[in-house]
Amino acid sequence: MLALVAAIDRFTEASGRLLAWLAVAMALLTALVVVLRYGFNIGSIAAQEAITYIHGTLFTLGAAYTLKRDGHVRVDIFYRRFSARAQAWVNGVGSIVFLLPLCAFIFCISWNYVAESWAIRESSPEPGGIPAVFLLKSLLPLMAATLFLQGLAETLRSAAVLMRASE
Repeated sequence: MLALVAAIDRFTEASGRLLAWLAVAMALLTALVVVLRYGFNIGSIAAQEAITYIHGTLFTLGAAYTLKRDGHVRVDIFYRRFSARAQAWVNGVGSIVFLLPLCAFIFCISWNYVAESWAIRESSPEPGGIPAVFLLKSLLPLMAATLFLQGLAETLRSAAVLMRASE
């Protein structure tokens, strides 16, 4: 069980570190768009859409990394005072009741939406835009899958804490 948790954690950690470079790329591209637009009166729909694509990628695929790093918003008025065992119960039950079913729902509900986009190779409605909206939409089920995997790892980690505590 712990080997599976470690493997999922390694995948999520590697993905998160790779995604971090997209934040740098997005910042540089945003600066370039501003300089070109206001310094040289040159606009680029594709560059502006690329910023949106990068932001969408960071947000959707970074969700699993954020979960792994315990970076999601939590109202922890009581949680922070709980014992490790009580925190494991909260995390485990929360994942089983809320997170994992939500990920499965998002995956299922987005599948046809993405498939239809791929079927027509949906592209930007803007002239000069990026002809790959179908790739952007593909991030939805991919997010659900990666978040599900990391949620599974967190659930198993909580179970391991509870099993150790009962020994």
